[in-house]
Amino acid sequence: MPPLAVRAWSATTALGRGVKAQHAALMERRSGLQPNDFGPVNADGVPLPCWIGRVAGIEDAPLPAEFARWECRNNRLAWLALQQDGMLEAVRDAVSRHGAERVALVIGTSTSSIGASEEAYRDLRPDTDGTPAFPPELARPIVHTVHSLGDFVQQVSGARGPCITVATACSSSAKVFAQAARLIEAGVVDAALVGGVDTLCGSVLYGFNSLQLVSAEPCRPFDADRDGLSLGEAGGFALLERVPAGAQAPRALHLLGYGESSDAHHMSSPHPQGLGALQAMNDALARAGIAPAQVDYLNLHGTSTPANDRIEAAAVASLFPAQLHASSTKGWTGHTLGAAGIVEAVFCLIALQHGTLPGILNSTTPDPACGPQIRFDNAQASIQVAMTNSFGFGGNNASLVFGVPA
Repeated sequence: MPPLAVRAWSATTALGRGVKAQHAALMERRSGLQPNDFGPVNADGVPLPCWIGRVAGIEDAPLPAEFARWECRNNRLAWLALQQDGMLEAVRDAVSRHGAERVALVIGTSTSSIGASEEAYRDLRPDTDGTPAFPPELARPIVHTVHSLGDFVQQVSGARGPCITVATACSSSAKVFAQAARLIEAGVVDAALVGGVDTLCGSVLYGFNSLQLVSAEPCRPFDADRDGLSLGEAGGFALLERVPAGAQAPRALHLLGYGESSDAHHMSSPHPQGLGALQAMNDALARAGIAPAQVDYLNLHGTSTPANDRIEAAAVASLFPAQLHASSTKGWTGHTLGAAGIVEAVFCLIALQHGTLPGILNSTTPDPACGPQIRFDNAQASIQVAMTNSFGFGGNNASLVFGVPA
């Protein structure tokens, strides 16, 4: 595929707001995880016993009055994320250069504004005819749909090209890069704002807990004693543009390739041989024209569940040489669900720009079932190619390759 320039990028996570906050935490090996103080409590008034990656300040940052129709936790986080690293200015500049209809929005989320729907159902009250109804302040249909996020971002950005919501669980905001690349390659648009936002809510915390996937301790990806994930929330965006002939900057960062697969093995378990993961990684490398040995850093999906990490590590070991530096960054942010793809794409861009290759937080005992590519310690090196994996429920897999074109 022809490379696409990544003109701007940003992420807001439990580590802080914007790229500088993410990079500083990676360098300091400082986690954003904290004991759970969010969401519904049990009969004893105690929250679910686990650790979470909670973004500070959302409760104190209501949307501006002109966007009150979209008011909810998820869109508040989207608004915070869009204001970092010049993202809104970059999108509006693209709109002025290409025209509003030539800039697409492709946004990933797994739960959208479901937290607002939970709140509305908890506070049902009799309508004028006596039937249960949402309270007036939550009787806003747009926040109770999966398109709430995309509709909000379209309003605030000024982009008026195709507006697409991708909801493929935890691969959502990785697959947005592929969707945007196809729109640009087909000539439908010249640029695309891609990204993803997911916030904590009761459905997420208790849903994952019902699957026995949530650890009571901070997650330990690829550790021999790992016992589950830590959930988090995050928002992030990137602006992709077609590269005019002869116009790329020497160190401009680009999306070089993407790969997708849907192995449909199981609703919530990965394929036991990692076939879908392998297909996504191979397709991404093929589109990028990159051999496995040319990848310098691989950000793994690495959720810290026993099955996911073992199967992903086996797939990686079958494809890449031992010298690859591969790691999961979920010990920093928690598993941010539909926002994981964009957050970890930003970590790849940080690695390319600054040479910071994250290791793995909280993990101390290597799992002998995992290959030599898995690195617990950070490294510093000038690199040319970084790759990221995002795998979702139902066998939805996506891999992305970023780099500096030769």
